[in-house]
Amino acid sequence: MSPVPQAACGGLEVICTERYGSGLSHRYLKESNGSLVCDQRPTDNSYRSLRDCFVSLFLPHGYPDSVSKDYLSYQLWDTVQAFASSVTGSLATHSLLRGSGVGDGTATVTAATITWILRDGTGMVGRILFAWMKGSRLDCDAKRWRLFADVLNDVAIFLEIVAPVYPSIFTLIVCSAGVFKCIVGVAGGATRAALTVHQAKRDNMADVCAKDGSQETLVNLAGLIVSLFLVPLVSDCLWVTYILFVFLTALHLYANYRAVRSIVMETLNQSRLSIVLDHYLDNGNILDPEAANVREPLLPGKQ
Repeated sequence: MSPVPQAACGGLEVICTERYGSGLSHRYLKESNGSLVCDQRPTDNSYRSLRDCFVSLFLPHGYPDSVSKDYLSYQLWDTVQAFASSVTGSLATHSLLRGSGVGDGTATVTAATITWILRDGTGMVGRILFAWMKGSRLDCDAKRWRLFADVLNDVAIFLEIVAPVYPSIFTLIVCSAGVFKCIVGVAGGATRAALTVHQAKRDNMADVCAKDGSQETLVNLAGLIVSLFLVPLVSDCLWVTYILFVFLTALHLYANYRAVRSIVMETLNQSRLSIVLDHYLDNGNILDPEAANVREPLLPGKQ
């Protein structure tokens, strides 16, 4: 809220104006009898342009003031990685269906069902064990585990794509990929929650999370549309599928690295505390959060 020069407005005196991000503007007016009234401009349902409509649909209310400064850069790179992952996921689904016997007259529905049950069952066990072993580490090392989850997701997709090439161990490969994907679900979901807490600056975690879901849905929809045209073109040529997978995986990993590296956490974990203390002992001054985050290692095992 900021005071403004007093001015007349329809016989009323303007005391101050209040603006929340790029949204509503409120004017507080003083009537002749001394009472205070609030005037909203514009209303909740009015949009001045297509850009305003897009911002309202896919960005948190009050953007950019309601989120952290690194929000936009992270979300842009996260959008790129989600698109690449969506397309590679479609390629993996095609390979799994082919390996399960879709289109093969000798395959049975029972065998495919058993494979899927084993895949889901082993994945559930892996999810429980990973949450038990690493659950307490996901908050403090959110960036590192987020990158780990995306790398493991690419490994799982690779296993699903190559599984039909080895029919004798198809079920084993599919079950391994299922375990990896369930671990990805735990690590990715938990770290996403930690990053959402960091991005939400006005007690608007639910809004930030909801708009992140809207962004992801839009990107996945675009990935599905591209996959509709892409999968039939590469379905008869494994080498084209592999080349496309390598290209999209490289894009996915690069976008994930840039997304995680763009995050500037304002709290200290073991790695950032060590960096700040070492710099203070060497130079006598304290690193700011941005400089400390740039130096933070993202590979597992490094401190």
